[in-house]
Amino acid sequence: MRIPPRVLTVAGSDSGGGAGIQADLKTMLALGTHGMSVLTAVTAQNSLGVQGAWDLPAQAVRAQFRSVVDDIGVQAVKTGMLSSAELVGTVAALLAELTVPVVVDPVGVSKHGDPLLAADALDAVRTRLLPTATVATPNLDEVAQLTGVRVAEEADMRRAAAAVLDFGPRWALIKGGHLTAGDGDSAVDLLTDGTEEHWLRAPRHDNRHTHGTGCTLASALAAHLAKGDTVPQAAAAAKEYVTGALAAGFRLGAGIGPVDHGWRLRGAR
Repeated sequence: MRIPPRVLTVAGSDSGGGAGIQADLKTMLALGTHGMSVLTAVTAQNSLGVQGAWDLPAQAVRAQFRSVVDDIGVQAVKTGMLSSAELVGTVAALLAELTVPVVVDPVGVSKHGDPLLAADALDAVRTRLLPTATVATPNLDEVAQLTGVRVAEEADMRRAAAAVLDFGPRWALIKGGHLTAGDGDSAVDLLTDGTEEHWLRAPRHDNRHTHGTGCTLASALAAHLAKGDTVPQAAAAAKEYVTGALAAGFRLGAGIGPVDHGWRLRGAR
């Protein structure tokens, strides 16, 4: 009996199913891994935005993590919504015990602009969480929030990556999907460890239904790392997967719909 690679997501729930824990588990399944979860928060969320959010106690987060790691084991971990300094510190301490790849998605705001990270938690993300990361995957808004560096054009992404790497992750994947300057027909990300540079480009799709892209990319990256890919290999494969999911994003509710995590399965029919 073949046991699939095991990937753990430590993140908040999205009741609408497009982002958060739900997006993570769908992505992990689509990529042939066994997804497991540590729930950090519950949100009331739909296509129009976040109507409410409630953190779980740190004790509950710690207990979930220990239950999974001590019995089942993990081959990669992805973190998402950690909205308080206490939760950031709790999760960072748990991750520091592991020797497997860790992907940190430093979630700051939702797709609709709703804040998901308390101001007093920012310093904990910088000093405690980012140093545990094999790869950190901030978008341009999160780069500005964490480092103060604002990216106006593609050339600025190197400076953004350097600022993120200063906080301790081994690699930074700067997501340039919101960048409109330069080649408007492609979405470009920069993956670097400060020495190697990998520019990841993909066609930009005219589809407003993009909810869950950040969670999906980070989860895909963790899934491929769990399967044994190098960081550059995993990032390229994750970019390919999320580009297809973006192209197939669909309307759900009255606002911004989700990317399609099952696009490969539906495309094969």
